[in-house]
Amino acid sequence: MKIRLFTGIILLLISFNSLADQQADIEKANKAYMAGFYENAITIYETIIDDGVASPELYYNLGNAYFKTNNLPSAILNFERALKYNPGDEDIEYNLAVANSKIVDKIELLPDLFYIKWWKNLKIWISPDGWAIALIALFTLLIILAAIFLLSRSIITRKILFVSGLVILLASILTSIIAWQTYTESRKQNSAIVFTPTLPVKSSPDESSIDLFVIHEGLKVKIMDKIGDWNEIKIANGSKGWVKEADIKPI
Repeated sequence: MKIRLFTGIILLLISFNSLADQQADIEKANKAYMAGFYENAITIYETIIDDGVASPELYYNLGNAYFKTNNLPSAILNFERALKYNPGDEDIEYNLAVANSKIVDKIELLPDLFYIKWWKNLKIWISPDGWAIALIALFTLLIILAAIFLLSRSIITRKILFVSGLVILLASILTSIIAWQTYTESRKQNSAIVFTPTLPVKSSPDESSIDLFVIHEGLKVKIMDKIGDWNEIKIANGSKGWVKEADIKPI
């Protein structure tokens, strides 16, 4: 028991030291960025992320550093990754829009049906973690109302609690669906950024197949399928084709 306790203390101290080192590295990278040493900041941010630390702030700062060095594909990639962690963030969306305005391809989006647009806006209303917290809070409230309902002897009170419970139950079901979708979407890598300056999109996963259209670095694409080292991609206007996996980087 003493050995386990001692080992636990050592591991806890190591964990605290690791967190302190990571925070020190982040502050170092931030200072390098503020001083205009963008390449140094990029190196430190990338090292932190490679060590397994990921957050919207880190990706956002890294995206800003890449933007300052005019590396638009890497800037857009990291802004998209930051937005994946924290959908709906206005600063991230603004900087991403600025970066996208500077790329070659200006693809017109296919309009969403009104209910799909409404659902998308609802999902980004709060972060994935926020939806999970909301779900826990609703279930807790539901349990409390159920307990009060069982203990109450007033018919009017029980009716009010019953209706309130139904409303909260429906809200909990809706929230659980959104929480699950936002979680699974944050884990998926079904979108990517083009990293080749000029990329012909093929009709099939074969170098000898015909070129359907050409896209350029910085463009966001959706990954539809994968065969060997080829990915079938779809762009915002609905056009599809095949590109080499090495030419794109997943978000």
